[in-house]
Amino acid sequence: MRSTLINTLIDTLQEDENTCFSEDIIEETIQEFQRHISRLNGKEAAKILLSTQNYIQRSTLKIHETFEVHVGDVCYIDFGQAYLNESGFQHFGLVISKLNGKVFVVPMTSNSYTYAQAYDRIENPSGRKHLMRFGQRNGLNRESVLFINDCKFINPTRIIEIVGHLDMNDAFFMKIQKRVGFCLFKEGVR
Repeated sequence: MRSTLINTLIDTLQEDENTCFSEDIIEETIQEFQRHISRLNGKEAAKILLSTQNYIQRSTLKIHETFEVHVGDVCYIDFGQAYLNESGFQHFGLVISKLNGKVFVVPMTSNSYTYAQAYDRIENPSGRKHLMRFGQRNGLNRESVLFINDCKFINPTRIIEIVGHLDMNDAFFMKIQKRVGFCLFKEGVR
């Protein structure tokens, strides 16, 4: 069941964009956000607040106002708010394509449990194929794993920092592209 606040916001989306926005709605949303944040542990709250600050400061930047991003760049990215089981907030990611001003990235994590679950033809042939071991390379200080099932196009202004690079002609880069294609288009087609 939707709250009255959500219904009001949805109704506002249907109105003329010149309609004034109620200060009460803004205040109620901020109070609800504050209640939500106060129930979280410090680390979880910090991720949300940092992501919110990044959005406020970076959301209107033009692509050329940041830095040049290249296919193969390993980046620290703010993916923004996430629902359960989505990559969100601040994670590293690998740029595997560029299209029309956006970059296609595969998020990654250094979580050792997730790394252990990742498919590897030799070390873990029964592992999860949507997880691909990236290892410790290219600006990363720990072994990392790619979340292929969370890859997506993003605005490059979400990229906070470029920390490394994997040459797109490298055999491992090509293996990543092949796995992404497999996970997105072969395994999902029934």
